[in-house]
Amino acid sequence: MKGNELVYDLYTGTGTIANFVARNCKKVIGVEYVEDAVKDAFENSKINNIDNTFFVAGDMKDVLNDAFITEHGKPDVMIVDPPRAGMHEDVVKVILNAAPEKVVYVSCNPSTQARDLALMAHQYKIIKVQPVDMFPQTAHVENVVLLHKIKP
Repeated sequence: MKGNELVYDLYTGTGTIANFVARNCKKVIGVEYVEDAVKDAFENSKINNIDNTFFVAGDMKDVLNDAFITEHGKPDVMIVDPPRAGMHEDVVKVILNAAPEKVVYVSCNPSTQARDLALMAHQYKIIKVQPVDMFPQTAHVENVVLLHKIKP
């Protein structure tokens, strides 16, 4: 990141990714379903002296909508790390409407990730795929995909 981007961190949890990237961007807005996790995300920012993060609690498909984008700004980058079930189709639609230049999709379930990426294929190109074996001796793997918006 260049340092001047607005980043949305969807499914932020306790803000781990948001706080990690915050030092390299203008602002990070995290959205998470679990209210206690959002409280912890704010606390984690405070503990780490990070003042350019903001977190919102709520169901992603209800919170992340066009009004949210209008209120908080059009993101340059979206980082998504959904649960095993992947993203709700409404969330994918909002991402496509927001049209960030980059999407970073982190997944613990490659099959739902593939499904979601197929829904985005007409607007985004896969640039890089990096599996990460965080759980050795098991079949589980995290998969990180970098997408760039296709230029018309």
